[in-house]
Amino acid sequence: QVQLVEAGGGSVQSGGSLRLSCVASGLTYSSYTLGWFRQAPGKEREGVAFIDSAGDTNYADSVKGRFTISQDNAKNTLYLQMNSLKPEDTAMYYCAADTVGYSSTYDEYYNYWGQGTQVTVSS
Repeated sequence: QVQLVEAGGGSVQSGGSLRLSCVASGLTYSSYTLGWFRQAPGKEREGVAFIDSAGDTNYADSVKGRFTISQDNAKNTLYLQMNSLKPEDTAMYYCAADTVGYSSTYDEYYNYWGQGTQVTVSS
């Protein structure tokens, strides 16, 4: 059983930075994809950044050049470094794991989810 626990959300002014972390326990699969998703009030959940077990990354156009996804395998931790934050980045952020191997950017292909951490960016 995979458990994902996020931390690092908070409130920041526009242009600021935050680093989210997600500790993944029970992730013993040789092939997987980890992703960060976000959901703002009244909007659908969207994929933000992804990294697979080979270390390949993928980003939504809206965050390219500002966000960086990484993982520390020794600590079983996934990170999302968020720089140059904008008010439109305000959302609940979730980490998720796809242990089946779909390598998708769509949330329906992810079978494990964390509880979420709130990010609020003020102008």
